[in-house]
Amino acid sequence: MTDSTGAAGTAAAFEAQERRKLTLYTLLLVFIVALDVVTKMVVQRTLVLYDPVPVLGDVFRLTYIYNPGAAFGLHLGDYSRFIFLTLTVVAVIVLFLWYRATPWHDRLRLVAIAAVTGGALGNMIDRVRSSRGVVDFLDIGVGAVRWPVFNVADIAVTVGAVLLALSLWTEETASGPDAF
Repeated sequence: MTDSTGAAGTAAAFEAQERRKLTLYTLLLVFIVALDVVTKMVVQRTLVLYDPVPVLGDVFRLTYIYNPGAAFGLHLGDYSRFIFLTLTVVAVIVLFLWYRATPWHDRLRLVAIAAVTGGALGNMIDRVRSSRGVVDFLDIGVGAVRWPVFNVADIAVTVGAVLLALSLWTEETASGPDAF
């Protein structure tokens, strides 16, 4: 005989965890997309295209540019916009499925997935809005030695990817050497 009260309690606990999981994921994703969109709007309204504005001398500047490619200026020719839009849609779907499969107790992975998804969606919005590409504006370097100009969405994707790698490494380490 099964205990219906125990099963109902377990189901209620699971539903509560799923709500918390969805809340964490949604809030972080929306925050990242909103911050990315707002910062890009401010840049477009206040800065002059391709005119660097020193913030910390030459080390950190705000330089409003359009990047028609992907990270680090990766460009795939005339169809870059559509290729990267398609890849982003596929990535967001895969990330959502990964989010769904991630248990509530693995908050590091949930945060990582939300960060990568939020960053991907932030840059996807730019690709949909303009054929010119993604708005980038954070410019770090010294003289001619500069990191490619980036944005808030790029930071979210990078931080999320590092956290995701850490989450996967932690899981692998915890499962021990006999896991494979």
